[in-house]
Amino acid sequence: MKKNRKKEEFLEQLRKIPIVQICCEKVGLSRNSVYRWKKEDDEFRKAMTEALAEGEAFVTDMSESQLISLIKDNHFPAVQLWLRQHHPKYAHKVELAGTLSIEDDELSEEEERIVAHALNLADITAKPESPQSHEPQNPS
Repeated sequence: MKKNRKKEEFLEQLRKIPIVQICCEKVGLSRNSVYRWKKEDDEFRKAMTEALAEGEAFVTDMSESQLISLIKDNHFPAVQLWLRQHHPKYAHKVELAGTLSIEDDELSEEEERIVAHALNLADITAKPESPQSHEPQNPS
């Protein structure tokens, strides 16, 4: 079956070069055909996903190999990239600066009722505070 052979040829190319357009050109397919197969054929969709992942892993391996070759040749940008990606001391850092203020507003009567009701539901009793400190008062 010609259709199945084309599918297999496409998937094989995708394992080498994970770019749909290039694989289509190499095999003589239209992108529309590939995406129609992907939409209509669950088995092909799964195989395509796996082939793309294999192709991406292959390209990653090749890229790392090239990067290591450049590092061996004392190519500073390659050394810098490797260190930034693989050593926390050289990683990109984000610094944050700012201020945070918390206003200590008193609760309105309605908010106090809501809190008291919530504490009551949680079976926690609120102890009144002394007006001069934030320490709970000791019951006499």
